[in-house]
Amino acid sequence: MSLFRLYTRVLELLGKETRLAIILAVANLILAAAQFAEPVLFGRIVDVLSSTTAQSAWPLLGAWVAFGLFTMAAGAAVALHSDRLAHRQRQAVLSSYFEHILQLPLTFHTGTHSGRLMKVMVNGTDALWRLWLGFFREHFAAILSVIVLLPLSLVVNWRLAILLFLLCIVFTAITTFVVRKTYGMQSQVEEHYSDLSARASDAIGNIALVQSFVRVEAEVQGLRFLADNLLSAQMPVLSWWALVTIITKASTTLTVLAIFTLGIALHQQGLTSVGEIVMFVSFATILIQKLEQVVAFVNNLFMEAPKLQEFFKVLDQVPAVHDRADAIDVGRLAGLVEFHDVTFSYDGKRSAVADLSFSALPGQTIALVGPTGAGKSTAIALLHRAFDPQSGFIKIDGMDVRGLKLAALRRNIGVVFQEALLFNRSIADNLRVGRPDATEEDLRKAATRAQALEFIERAEHGFDTNVGERGRLLSGGERQRLSIARALLKDPPILILDEATSALDAVTEAKVNAALDEVMKGRTTFVIAHRLSTIRHATRILLFENGRVIESGTFDELVAKGGRFSELARAQFMLQGAQQPGTQKPESGAAAVQA
Repeated sequence: MSLFRLYTRVLELLGKETRLAIILAVANLILAAAQFAEPVLFGRIVDVLSSTTAQSAWPLLGAWVAFGLFTMAAGAAVALHSDRLAHRQRQAVLSSYFEHILQLPLTFHTGTHSGRLMKVMVNGTDALWRLWLGFFREHFAAILSVIVLLPLSLVVNWRLAILLFLLCIVFTAITTFVVRKTYGMQSQVEEHYSDLSARASDAIGNIALVQSFVRVEAEVQGLRFLADNLLSAQMPVLSWWALVTIITKASTTLTVLAIFTLGIALHQQGLTSVGEIVMFVSFATILIQKLEQVVAFVNNLFMEAPKLQEFFKVLDQVPAVHDRADAIDVGRLAGLVEFHDVTFSYDGKRSAVADLSFSALPGQTIALVGPTGAGKSTAIALLHRAFDPQSGFIKIDGMDVRGLKLAALRRNIGVVFQEALLFNRSIADNLRVGRPDATEEDLRKAATRAQALEFIERAEHGFDTNVGERGRLLSGGERQRLSIARALLKDPPILILDEATSALDAVTEAKVNAALDEVMKGRTTFVIAHRLSTIRHATRILLFENGRVIESGTFDELVAKGGRFSELARAQFMLQGAQQPGTQKPESGAAAVQA
C-alpha cells in the first residue's frame, strides 16, 4: 500500500467527525493565508520608514497587530478542536476494531498470537491519533502555507522567488530519496517490534512454565536478542532521517544568505526595495519552518506506515461466517437438530467431515466419539457456525442455520469446554456472560444445581470474588463447575459438552458429573469424547473415523456388534481392570471411551 493510499485510509476513518474535519481544513487554509500578512506588512513598514515621503506606518502596524491577534486566536481554536477530534475518534476506532477482531473466526485467532493482536490494536489506534492530531494542528496548515507562499512570492518579486522554488525542489528531492531508501527498512523494524511483543506476551502468559523449568534467564536472553535485532534494523533508518534534519538546518542559513546576496545585487540595480529583501528573508524563514513541518509529517507517516499497514491488514479480514441479508431471529428454539450430507474441508483438499447425516430430537443426548482428528469437534463447530459447510446443510427446528442470525443461533446453544474459559473478573460477572440480566437469586440457583455454591460461599467476597486471569485463582474442578453454572444460567435448548471432565480427578469428576446430569435435563445435548458414565446412557453414540460416522447406535448395541466401538470400549475396560464388553458393569466404575 502506497503512503498516499495509506493516508487516504487514515482520513477515511474519521467517520462521523468528517464534518468537523472539513471545517478545520478550511480554518487551516485561512490561517495559512493570514500568516503571510506579518512578513508582507513588516516589509511595507520598512519601506515606509526608509522612504523620504511623508507616509505613516501606524495603519500598517495596526493591521499587523490585528492579523497577529487573529492568527493566535484562530490557531488556538483549531488546536483545541483538533485535539478533541483526534481523541474522540481514536476511542471510536479502537472500539470498532475490538468488535471486529472479536467477530473474526476461531481459525484466525488460532493462527494469530493474542499479544500481537493487542499490539496491533494499541499501536494502530495510537498512530491514527498522532496523524490526525498532527495533520489538523500543524501539518495541513504547513502544506497549505507552502502552496500559498510560492505564488505570493512570485507576485512580490519573481527574481527572489526563484530561490524559494529551488529550496522547495531540493527539500522534495531529498525527502523522496530518503523515504524510498528507508521504507522497506522501517517495515522490517515493525516486524521486529511484533516479534518482541509476541515473545514477551508468550513468556508472561506461561509464567508457571518459565519459573518451574528455570527459564527466566533464557527468556530474558531471548528477549534481549530480539531487542538487539530491532535496534540493528532501526539505527540505519534513524541515520537517514538525521541527515534530512541536518540538511534542513543548513538550508536555513544558505537560503537567507542567498536572498541577501541576490537582494543586494537587485537593490543596486533598482529592481527591489529594502522592504522586499526583509520580506523575502521572512518568507524564507517561514518556508523553512513549514518545510520542516512537512518533512516531519512525511517522517511521521513513514514511521507509522508499518503499524498502520498491520492495523488495516487485520481490519480488512472478512469474517468467514456472517449474517445473510434475510437472516431472522426466531427466539427460543425447541432443539431439533438435523445434519444432511454435510461436507467441510479446512484446506479444500482433505475433508474434515464428509457426507455427515444424522438427527437429534429435542431432549436427546448424542455422543460423538472417535480418535483425535476424526471430525467430532468440526461437526459441532459447524452446528454453531464457527464455519459453514461446503456442501449439505444443517437444520434446527426445520430451519437452515444459515438463515438464522448468528447472535440468535448462538443464544440457543450453550457450550461447556474441556478448559473452562473464564474472564479475569468476578464470579458473578463470569456467570452472567450468557445472561446479563440474571439476579443474585438466579446466580445462587444455578450455582447450587452446578454443585458450585459451597466453594463460592467459602470465598472471601462470595459472588464478587475475582477468579484471576483465565480463572487461575480457582481449582480445575471449581472452574469447570462455574462453566456448568454459566450454561445453566443461560438455559439454552441445545448444549455442547466438549470433553468437560477429561482433565479432572475422580472425586472432582463425580461432582462435575452430578452437575452435568442436572444441566443436560430437557436439552438436546451433544457430548464429545465424554466419560462412559455419561455416554453409556446417551440416546445414540456416533463413532467418527476420517470425517465419517462408521458406527451408530446405543452403547449396548455398539458393544454387541463387536466392531470398532467395541474394541475401544474393551481397551478402556482393560485399562480399568474390568470385564469383557457385553457384561454388565456398575456405572460407578466410569471409564472413558478414548477420542
